[in-house]
Amino acid sequence: MEKESKTFALARFLTIWVLPLLFGLALYTFIYAKGGSYLTNDPSACANCHVMQQYYDGWLKSSHHSIAVCNDCHAPKGFFRKYYTKASNGFWHSYAFTLDNFSDNLSIKPSNYKIAQEACMNCHLELTESITYFSSHPNSDCIHCHGAIGHPKK
Repeated sequence: MEKESKTFALARFLTIWVLPLLFGLALYTFIYAKGGSYLTNDPSACANCHVMQQYYDGWLKSSHHSIAVCNDCHAPKGFFRKYYTKASNGFWHSYAFTLDNFSDNLSIKPSNYKIAQEACMNCHLELTESITYFSSHPNSDCIHCHGAIGHPKK
């Protein structure tokens, strides 16, 4: 009987104090980091983080500025894939910034590289079909040669 009351007391403590505290901390972080802006397609949301400002500025000067936003190249097609990717990237970005474990010289992760490559292939389908059909490298990598298209260097 005593073990059951200790378990109940622990559950009540967690329910009354710990869970609301964690929820409040998560909500504060979401609001402070302007989390709602990341649910939109507005490219200026990407510049909320200071390390992204140069990429946003580069995009403003790019040839893709008038035809594509960040999500067009950096989020996969489909509602669930898009928001899963955004949530995953958001979590890991927040984790890195919170722990001050990031470099100002960002590098794309393989999964995000693949998403960007798919975006190139989808938007430029007519061109990429003929390239991959005639190419000796059927899995040609657009970003390898054209990596600065969306974010030109100064």
